[in-house]
Amino acid sequence: MRYLILSDIHANLEALEATLAAAGECDAVLVLGDLVGYGADPNAVIERVQSLEHATIIRGNHDKVGAGIETVESFNHLARHAISWTATELTGANREWLAAMPQGPAVIDEIVEICHGSPFDEDAYIFDDLDARRAIIASQRPLCLYGHTHVPAVFKYDNDLSSIGPPRGARHRLTLDPKAKYLINCGAVGQPRDGDPRAACGLFDTASRTITVLRVAYDVATAQAKIIAAGLPEVLAQRLAIGR
Repeated sequence: MRYLILSDIHANLEALEATLAAAGECDAVLVLGDLVGYGADPNAVIERVQSLEHATIIRGNHDKVGAGIETVESFNHLARHAISWTATELTGANREWLAAMPQGPAVIDEIVEICHGSPFDEDAYIFDDLDARRAIIASQRPLCLYGHTHVPAVFKYDNDLSSIGPPRGARHRLTLDPKAKYLINCGAVGQPRDGDPRAACGLFDTASRTITVLRVAYDVATAQAKIIAAGLPEVLAQRLAIGR
């Protein structure tokens, strides 16, 4: 089985399309939440994700707020502005679809489970070893895939916790030790925050137990122009060019 791993698309249609083209043929798609927020194409991104075959999709915090099932109280001013705009732009059908998205964690098969923030709390951020240790203990499968931070990261647990990476370059490949557990973030499709503006996604081959973090160049200028034309804060456009 070959999985494509997508997270934090954030209404960036240009990044999503480039990522799908670069990934090639996959048996199934795992979408780890935050389809909307920040970017200017929430409806188009939702509809593109809906078109993906054999996709397992879980919600993110921006999806919940955009659908109106949670308030914006926990968001900073930029996120609040963007998600409020998103809520007004969503079609009724897409808002209902977002509201019905299941929460993580979700067990995919005997090897893989997915979550947005962490397996113990869908909204929790995994930033350091303490967060990662708690998450790996809570995970139910040898490989737990997560998003939310927009930063690629690899944690391995084999008697003790270690951090591997972070993944760098156009293709960063890792073969998983069958005796260990892993917690892996393949980065953000639509709004990377690791200093690399290229879209990020993951490819996992269950037969070879290899995972590849893939970076994909996309039409940043068009995505930026759409954000500005929508009247969203210009900083949301500017940050796409620097990956921050």
